[in-house]
Amino acid sequence: MKTIQDVFVIGGGINGTAIAADAAGRGLSVTLCEKNDLASGTSSASTKLIHGGLRYLEFYEFNLVRKALQEREILMRRAPNIITPLEFVLPHEPHLRPAWMIRMGLFLYDHLSKRNFLDKSKTINFETDIRGVALNSQFKTGFSYYDCFTDDARLVLLNALSAKEHGANILTRTKFISATQENNYWKIQVKNSNEETILYAKILINVAGPWVKETQNNIENNNLDFKIKLDKGSHIVIPKLYAGEFAYFLQHKDNRIIFTIPYLKDFTLIGTTDISYSQNLDKVKIEDEEKIYLCNIINHYFKKNIQLNDIIWSYSGVRCLQDNQNIAPSKTTRDYKIVLQTESSPPLLTVIGGKLTTHRTLAETAVNKLKPFFPKMSSTWTSKKALPGCDFPNSNFEKFCQVFYSHFPWLNQNLAHRYAINYGTRAFDLLKDVKTLSDLGEEFAAGLFQKEVEFLMEHEWAQTCDDILWRRTKLGIFFNDHDKEKLINFLKTIR
Repeated sequence: MKTIQDVFVIGGGINGTAIAADAAGRGLSVTLCEKNDLASGTSSASTKLIHGGLRYLEFYEFNLVRKALQEREILMRRAPNIITPLEFVLPHEPHLRPAWMIRMGLFLYDHLSKRNFLDKSKTINFETDIRGVALNSQFKTGFSYYDCFTDDARLVLLNALSAKEHGANILTRTKFISATQENNYWKIQVKNSNEETILYAKILINVAGPWVKETQNNIENNNLDFKIKLDKGSHIVIPKLYAGEFAYFLQHKDNRIIFTIPYLKDFTLIGTTDISYSQNLDKVKIEDEEKIYLCNIINHYFKKNIQLNDIIWSYSGVRCLQDNQNIAPSKTTRDYKIVLQTESSPPLLTVIGGKLTTHRTLAETAVNKLKPFFPKMSSTWTSKKALPGCDFPNSNFEKFCQVFYSHFPWLNQNLAHRYAINYGTRAFDLLKDVKTLSDLGEEFAAGLFQKEVEFLMEHEWAQTCDDILWRRTKLGIFFNDHDKEKLINFLKTIR
């Protein structure tokens, strides 16, 4: 007898995993499939910010900004270990935007939504403030405001863990092939390791990001006519550009905004670009023109000039945006659109657009649309619930860290801190029965031990070197070819 799931989700990015978690938490049976690793596409190629989108005020997107600011507060409560406050410094360029306009924008940013965690914006005199030390001498004044930094791939992973904890089935490296109608259900064909499987579901959700239209073409009786715009964003990472744990918000004459963000203590993350994209979605990479573009902006603002050979890592991703015809990519709305189709087929829900910050409310809105089909579905729940491993007593992450460090005094401070941030309370599961450093097993490099690798493979769907180094731990930037080879050889022995 075939098993019929309530919901089948296509796409293992931030929105897909959030929808799976929300639906499973309301009592629905859920399966999610992702053709690669979780967060292997757009969701791990972001600027890694949870933010309201200050620059969207310029385009009168007040509802989007308000919604994002509200979500920023919720997400800081849900995952305070991986979503942390970050100060942004905005050097003033009078010929680009007058000071009164920036002050008005920051005032709105401060007051569009209630703030419980972050300070208000303020004006800065760069001639007397440490935040002006690294800047070129023509910048005399600026502004400061607060948003949040996050580990984007781990945020996806935590949503997937939440879905699993509520009973969802997460299928990674499982490609969606087609969906056809059979007895008012969806008959879904997927392929994993050259093995094809047929699954059944009452409702199909297409949340494949940039692949949304490609996926839609493989769904029977699909009559949804929608237009999307694909936009490539690229980032570079260089050795630390300036002292201080604050970011810069840099304006450019083409109306783009570039961020410089402290990254992994020793580096600075710079991005992003905005370029229309129409090439192979599975082979996205940064172009030399983008690298030069980012370097030139940095050299305009900072005393320390950078060149292409200063770049030690780069990455690119493609965003799926609603197509606003002839509007430039930088001005295209980042808000999402959710469409539910019920005519001529079982229910099909399609998600277009969205951003990292609004993933939770997007998921909640999407699952709310399913109420007519599941009248016994329970009510919304995610705004009050911590993500897995983020359930700190009294929501106090700093206090948890003190307890965790005292419990494992033999761990060096950097390693203990990384475990606390990455895994939160789940770090105790990682270190179960571990009494000494030698119990962690072989060290591959940069504090990555055998015990952690095995934990990631058993509990976090990791399978490859890249899964571990770039999406689960971000340690890839510290690994050389020899270190990677050691890890690859070890993975071969335990598969």
